[in-house]
Amino acid sequence: MNQVKNRLQALGLIDRAFAAATDEEIAAVVEALGEEHRDAVDELVGGTADAESVRAAVAKGRMDGTMESLALVLSDACLADCIEQLGDNADHPSSDELREVLPGIIERHGVGIARVMLASTVAGEAPAAAIIRDLLKHDDLVKLPPAEPSPGMPLREEPEDDAEREALKAKRKEQRLQKQEEARARREQSKRDRGR
Repeated sequence: MNQVKNRLQALGLIDRAFAAATDEEIAAVVEALGEEHRDAVDELVGGTADAESVRAAVAKGRMDGTMESLALVLSDACLADCIEQLGDNADHPSSDELREVLPGIIERHGVGIARVMLASTVAGEAPAAAIIRDLLKHDDLVKLPPAEPSPGMPLREEPEDDAEREALKAKRKEQRLQKQEEARARREQSKRDRGR
């Protein structure tokens, strides 16, 4: 279960990285792609790739691998640059080593694509995934904006003052006790019915 949770969190990072990237950053990286990479992106989006079609493919392809594939292809040059800058430390970079090379990566590729690249390496289970996840959550340079609440998931509003909170707790306790009493009554009825 923990692997599934980690996988979903990693995909969530890619989703958030794409959401945080500007249309200009996405359009620029698509425009700069070589022929092979461009063909791959066009195939993934189901037509000619641009910022709008990439975003649509990301939204539809969160669970079927399309989003992750787009992240890999679009951030490939950024990843190659990062590996080159890290040199011998590329396989197991420290947090400090990553922080040292990230400003140059961002200058050359943009913060949006750098975030996509970092999130993609977390989803790819890179040895430095834990360090990179921490950077995406806490580092001022590449920190992802907070996740937006899902439109299908209504947020439960919590009461603001103590009196409201206590009243809500009392109401929930009463409902729980009532359900327990109903369940007890059903068990007793069932026991009586079996005894006949």
